[in-house]
Amino acid sequence: MSINSKHLVMSDPITPAVSDRICKHMNDDHANAVLTYAQVYGDRRDAEAAEMVAIDPEGMDLSVQANGDRISLRIPFDHQLQDSEDAHQTLIAMVKQARSAAK
Repeated sequence: MSINSKHLVMSDPITPAVSDRICKHMNDDHANAVLTYAQVYGDRRDAEAAEMVAIDPEGMDLSVQANGDRISLRIPFDHQLQDSEDAHQTLIAMVKQARSAAK
């Protein structure tokens, strides 16, 4: 268990509170990665901005700005997430894969 509640406790199950924490972190610190998820995995190359609104073991929900419209996207994961550490590793792997495919 982490003493500092500001950081993710890496073995937390993905509850609504953990989802909120992950989303806040991703939106505040990794906005480009969230946009990449929308463009690549959501097949919305026209996305101008994206925000992660929820994450659960099966996927993530994004709110995407594209062509002046705000749309909701569901991005499924390739496996069911076990906990917040799995979410962390999966999100990193997804953005790395998307960026290497774009090269």
